[in-house]
Amino acid sequence: MQQKIITMLQLQDSMNSKVNPDWRSAGNEWYRAIWIEASEMLEHYGWKWWKQQSPDLMQVKLEVVDIVHFALSIRLEQGLTLEQTAALIADDIAQPRASDDIRATIELLARETLIDKGAHFSVICGIMQHLDMPFDELYEIYVGKNVLNMFRQDNGYKDGSYIKEWDGREDNEHLADIMQSLDSNSPAFKDEVYAALAAAYPSAAPA
Repeated sequence: MQQKIITMLQLQDSMNSKVNPDWRSAGNEWYRAIWIEASEMLEHYGWKWWKQQSPDLMQVKLEVVDIVHFALSIRLEQGLTLEQTAALIADDIAQPRASDDIRATIELLARETLIDKGAHFSVICGIMQHLDMPFDELYEIYVGKNVLNMFRQDNGYKDGSYIKEWDGREDNEHLADIMQSLDSNSPAFKDEVYAALAAAYPSAAPA
């Protein structure tokens, strides 16, 4: 697990640096993004007692992954080595904190984030328990989403030249196929995902 967390930290640093090379000194308010995403997570799960609602569990999981992006950024700003940071996160994950109801656990995450502006991986893991979402699933979705974002940036996403759909399918659908074909336990998992995207991506826009 610790090696996978290090990979996630490296990916987060790379993505943040692509957006802003001086991101560590930019004063980004990561905590605000976390509690806003927590609110969106609650919307996807459903909380309105006056209408029929069915939880959209995949969207809830994607919100968990989005929150982890910001939580990793908070930890990266603390100036420890990757190994030290990963060890602290792994300790938090080993001690999940949750209420009896997922809604209350989501609110716990938002409340504690607002109080100290910190990254609460123990509560994030508590939410994952409600979802029967193991760490390996979090890792796979996180890596896939980050690598795809990096691939988009490297292939003209900013200037509009990126081809988001080819062979009649969007890039995230191609990504899903790629993820199923690879071993997420491989030390080179993120590089293999990127290489597979590059191999599948059309070299030029269709005429």
